[in-house]
Amino acid sequence: MAEGTRTMRDEGVSGTLFCFGLGYTARVLAERALAAGFAVRGTVRDPAREQEDPRIPLLPFARHRPLADPATALADVTHVLVSIPPEEAGDPVLDRHLFDLLALPRLRWLGYLSTTAVYGDSGGAWLDEDAPPRPSLERGRRRLAAEEAWLQSGLPVQIFRLAGIYGPGRNPLRKLLDGRARRIVKPGHVFCRIHVEDIAGVLLASMRRPRPGAIYNVCDDEPAPPQEVIAFAAHLLGVPPPPEEDFATAELSPMARSFYADSRRVANRSIKRELGVALAYPTYREGLRALLPVETGTVDGRPGRRPGW
Repeated sequence: MAEGTRTMRDEGVSGTLFCFGLGYTARVLAERALAAGFAVRGTVRDPAREQEDPRIPLLPFARHRPLADPATALADVTHVLVSIPPEEAGDPVLDRHLFDLLALPRLRWLGYLSTTAVYGDSGGAWLDEDAPPRPSLERGRRRLAAEEAWLQSGLPVQIFRLAGIYGPGRNPLRKLLDGRARRIVKPGHVFCRIHVEDIAGVLLASMRRPRPGAIYNVCDDEPAPPQEVIAFAAHLLGVPPPPEEDFATAELSPMARSFYADSRRVANRSIKRELGVALAYPTYREGLRALLPVETGTVDGRPGRRPGW
């Protein structure tokens, strides 16, 4: 079995995983952990509004609504994932449950999901984990402050700086099919990306080889201009790509415009060299090809490489 698909059971790792924030990425990790023999519990804002999975007990959590019975909720927990973003007031998990986490006798891994936005703008230059963070956006500054707080917490924390996440239901193919795709062109601008399944693979690899204090960039091998990715997705679907729009004159919300503020190429050598990760989707091309039958509802195989791509 390939390194990128080996399970924790193969390595003799098991336990109880608790996910603060059982969202898009955490649910993929939860599925993989269950398959490896883990027990999994997690939090959502309102369990009554979530689709039930009898394998994963859900508990309500928010800053204004901390865990009602932390000792019971966290009993026997060996691994913790924190995917809840920080707020203006700070990190809600750290603020509400630091001492509960410190009291866990079997805790051996805590993963904090951060973002490559902590690096700020490099003008398209390559950055690795040794590059000093210089966030230019408020969300990046909050993430960096949360990273530092977690690393100083006394817990076995590993930081994962995620690039732009895509996967089933959240990708350029889906945007094209829904009529929401745009090709915004800002010369020289590139984005980094990562398939959600590869994020789960990196987290599992770290759980096999914990190193408290470690920081990992989690991204694929090829940063690329967003308009190029949209064009490739349209090519796979066999539809014309949306017209190019100049970033300078395009009508964008402040949030959408902010995603073009920073241009950087983020290196992923550490997850490969230290954790032995082999990405299932090393570029957006492999990722989108694999997602095509998912998004179009086809069942017979995957599309092959077409001429010119």
